[in-house]
Amino acid sequence: MPENRTITRTEGQDLLVERVFDAPRELVWKAFTEPERLAKWFGPKGWTLPVCKLDFRPGGVWHYCMQGPKGEQSWGKAVYQEIVEPERIVYTDQFADADGNVNEKMPSMVITMLFVALDGGRTRLESRTKFPTESDLQKTLAMGVVQGLTETWDKLEEYLAA
Repeated sequence: MPENRTITRTEGQDLLVERVFDAPRELVWKAFTEPERLAKWFGPKGWTLPVCKLDFRPGGVWHYCMQGPKGEQSWGKAVYQEIVEPERIVYTDQFADADGNVNEKMPSMVITMLFVALDGGRTRLESRTKFPTESDLQKTLAMGVVQGLTETWDKLEEYLAA
């Protein structure tokens, strides 16, 4: 199987990430929209998703917890703004706690995911994350978001191939 590369770049206050997966768009879509599938791959290498509560509809909430290899936890809360099956998902993603309370000290991000069907049953996944400021983007980059996202999409690739 050819090696898939995750391509990342920044534009102002936006982080753009792109990768081609050797799987049909419908399957890649389901991997993002069905909680039982999401729980099998979401999170960086060595991390699991023990909590994955997903109400996939405009206005619906995805409340999740990523757990690291040493038991550390990172909670998040996403609110879906727009869903165009199987082409586009737009949502606001924020750091949160176990009760779903948003951490106001961390930036809120608006993420637009595009699922592009390619020849040969492949899919190009394009993600645009808009931060409130360029400074917020730089702080998040310094936290290792590119490595974490790359590892997460590596796990997605493994899941799709299984």
